[in-house]
Amino acid sequence: MGQPYLTKVFHFCAAHQYGHRSWSPEKNWEVFGPDARVHGHNYALELTVTGPINPDTGFCVDLGELKNIVQEHVLDHLDHSQIEKDVVWFKGKQPSSENMVIFIWGQVAPRLNGPKLHRVRLRETQTIFTDYYGD
Repeated sequence: MGQPYLTKVFHFCAAHQYGHRSWSPEKNWEVFGPDARVHGHNYALELTVTGPINPDTGFCVDLGELKNIVQEHVLDHLDHSQIEKDVVWFKGKQPSSENMVIFIWGQVAPRLNGPKLHRVRLRETQTIFTDYYGD
């Protein structure tokens, strides 16, 4: 019998700015367009976990434990931040959703006790989201 997949959704707001300090403002605009300016998003973060069902609880994950991990190791860092300035991990990296899902995976996956992280999905806008399934 296969294992179930459970998805929990979290929300946070953050700002970011694409660009390279070594580039001229014109080149940053040419490459990144309006995203070369500081702007923000209301993100939806979906974490999907899988694991065996605990016969005593009927659950594959302790949602309280998952919420605590995400709050302390993801939301407390990203929520209401300017990502590339406030989060050390992003030093020298663009604050793209592609990089953000890798950061989030690294913050959550090693801290789960029992279930395994299957997918991180980060919704940046109504029409853009990024999925990451680990290494």
